[in-house]
Amino acid sequence: MPQDTGTGRLNPVTDDTFAAAVLAADRPVVVDFWAEWCPPCRVVSKHLAELAEEFGDALRFVTLNTDENPATARAHRIMSAPTMLVFRGGEVVGSIVGSRPKDHLRRSFARHLDG
Repeated sequence: MPQDTGTGRLNPVTDDTFAAAVLAADRPVVVDFWAEWCPPCRVVSKHLAELAEEFGDALRFVTLNTDENPATARAHRIMSAPTMLVFRGGEVVGSIVGSRPKDHLRRSFARHLDG
């Protein structure tokens, strides 16, 4: 599943670690809200693992299992999986709902980088 990418760049977060890992981050963070029962989530996870390598340290990528972490999913009104939210300075600055091609994801996330 999303955390088993082998890249080491997609880090799982939980209800307990979300604030420190995402809201207090010193760079933009993409949060992949996924569920075990969601086939499109597997495709998105693969794309995100590849994009995490491409973006390097400029953008952080994390995953959150919505079934195991309902408080964070509820707080951000996640109604569908996969949903990706981009956080910057603790605020949501972008969102993508549903599976999208990797090129679309790349362009969407690149807009949130400095310079």
